[in-house]
Amino acid sequence: MVLLMGMLSLTFNWRRNHLGHFLATRRMALRPAMITLAHLSDVHLAPLPPVRARDLMNKRVTGFLNWKIKREHTMAGDGLTKLVRHMREQNPDFTVVTGDLVNLALDAEINTAYNWLETVGPPEQVCISPGNHDAYIKGQLQKAMDRWDGYVMGETVDDHPFPFVRRVGDVAIVSCNSAVPTAPWIAAGRFEDDQAARLARCLKLLGDGGYFRVVLIHHPPNQEQAHPRLGLYGAKAFRRVVAEHGAELVLHGHTHQSSIYAIPGPRGDVPVVGVAAAGAAQGDAGGHDPARYNLFSIQRLGTAWQCTLREFGFQRLSTDIVLRLSLRIY
Repeated sequence: MVLLMGMLSLTFNWRRNHLGHFLATRRMALRPAMITLAHLSDVHLAPLPPVRARDLMNKRVTGFLNWKIKREHTMAGDGLTKLVRHMREQNPDFTVVTGDLVNLALDAEINTAYNWLETVGPPEQVCISPGNHDAYIKGQLQKAMDRWDGYVMGETVDDHPFPFVRRVGDVAIVSCNSAVPTAPWIAAGRFEDDQAARLARCLKLLGDGGYFRVVLIHHPPNQEQAHPRLGLYGAKAFRRVVAEHGAELVLHGHTHQSSIYAIPGPRGDVPVVGVAAAGAAQGDAGGHDPARYNLFSIQRLGTAWQCTLREFGFQRLSTDIVLRLSLRIY
């Protein structure tokens, strides 16, 4: 593993020199007996800040109408605050957020999202895989990444920002990016061949190093989720990389539903777990699952892994946060 640390480049982007970044410290190289990993997604921070008429002279006009007609009611209330407080009480070692922190990618939303991230945890304990709403119109994803800074960076294999790697003990989190600006009414993602090649290098190096590899991507890579308006273009390339180089777990958001699938790996199926929208309302969430988060307990047992998933969240007929599911994955 020491050799591996030299093979993954400590390359930090966006014109900043982070050679003294936390990933280089000894604390991140420690190997605790068990790692707990929390997963949130689709935060859709509410309420919207004031929207000017000139802000709507693009795709945002359709998103604004969608917000007013539907999402303003299903993303309202203090459910997100309660959910994050409950999650923090579990003392996770690391938290991942698979995108859609904002709604229209307004500058004010991007700043609010940074303030919200600070309530989740410091950058050394939290990272992001961006969602399509974070890249709602051209140029805004770069603004978000500049503002969110340490939450969207880590070790990389070259000068490209994605995938980046965060390592916590025996667990390696590999954050990919499927977020691209799209036309109105389109929420699809894209995973290009060049990112696939970099992901392959990451998974190969980390696999050789014996890590439990958790891959993050906003859009689900499953064949069942293929959809020209909502799906992931390049999902076949993503699945091909995992089939060749392996991974232990894939986490995504986007669907606003709790789900468990699998995609082929070199030594068996790789679990693919989606989580309901963290910003969804308590109780009735407009046809989607109420707000939830997942907590994974990961431990090495000799040459094998033990991983348990626990899902916490609201019930449709209650405002209490409860343990909804406990499932042994490995």
